[in-house]
Amino acid sequence: MKRIIAVVGLACLLASCSKVGQKFDQSNSGSPGAATTTGDSASTGASSTTTGTTSSADVTGGQEVERPAPSAAQLAMLEGGQEAKWDQQGMTWTVPKDWKKMSVETKSLLWSGRSGGDLASLIVNISPMAEDFPTDISLKAMYDQAVTRKKNGEVDEVRWLELDGVKGVAFREATPEGADDPRRLQWLAYRKYAGQSQMVNLMLATAGRSFEKNKDAFYAILYSTKLVH
Repeated sequence: MKRIIAVVGLACLLASCSKVGQKFDQSNSGSPGAATTTGDSASTGASSTTTGTTSSADVTGGQEVERPAPSAAQLAMLEGGQEAKWDQQGMTWTVPKDWKKMSVETKSLLWSGRSGGDLASLIVNISPMAEDFPTDISLKAMYDQAVTRKKNGEVDEVRWLELDGVKGVAFREATPEGADDPRRLQWLAYRKYAGQSQMVNLMLATAGRSFEKNKDAFYAILYSTKLVH
């Protein structure tokens, strides 16, 4: 149980860590964009389905697990895009053509691009876990915690989302008080890779004022996730 609490705490730390905000190098110009608070399939471009497996029911409590169904607007944001490849971790994404690789290490990746003067970023972190770590229990705890954050007004969307066969928890932070403060779309999951049990923490982030204009691109990048497992 202590290990479960520890990893959930780690997920929260990664979700709210100020170091992520420091990556954006925000300017003070511009005004905050209007933020959406809808969490339905129309706004996210994901289809709601049930996996129909015992393990899924155990983890989700019988709740629906969505799979990517990107909208035309979301797909249009990545037309002529490029592949962001993470060879060390067997992961790839499609990102806008003007984004650049900022850093790629064994356990972390960062790609970024400017949008309206603000930096928009894809940030992915890998945390190796013990082989016997109870990932299903931990994943459910992450979901429950995200639901609590939604009730507290910190998050405006929470759902189970399966990407390339890996089930995880996706949530979107609410509009921050400060226009320069970061706002994130995040996906947390576990997978088996290279003999390891790993927690995958994927974030798409920008300044609060720029999130709305990047929203379609963020969802399209998220849905393009391919990962070996």
